[in-house]
Amino acid sequence: MTAVKVTEKVAASAADVWTVMSDFGGLEPNEMIASCVVDGDGVGAVRTIALVGGGEVIERLESCDEGTREFSYAIINESPLPVANYLSKVKVSDDGAGGTTVDWSSTFEPAGVPEADAIKLIEGVYQGGIQRVRDKTST
Repeated sequence: MTAVKVTEKVAASAADVWTVMSDFGGLEPNEMIASCVVDGDGVGAVRTIALVGGGEVIERLESCDEGTREFSYAIINESPLPVANYLSKVKVSDDGAGGTTVDWSSTFEPAGVPEADAIKLIEGVYQGGIQRVRDKTST
């Protein structure tokens, strides 16, 4: 198994960052995402993310703990991303200085590409996602 972890700071409250990050259906269209549709609510909900270049990624919410501000999700289809057996975890923490630390990690098996390429892609997804959180929570 390959493991990836991105840890970044966000200059917003942990409560505000959690509100954005934990919204399982809150992915908005951008340079990679054409649309996001969620079926269900809470743990077990399934989101289908249509990609701009074609194909879709289907993810299931595996856990969500409001108290510790942690959630996890798994890719449950044979997606166009070069990963298999993908499980991701997100943790949002107050950094003690008015800001937030986001830890976004995953384990997976690279599929069809060298491990370094899969790692770079997944890190880019996390970094882009955290930047979108910054954009939504900046004042």
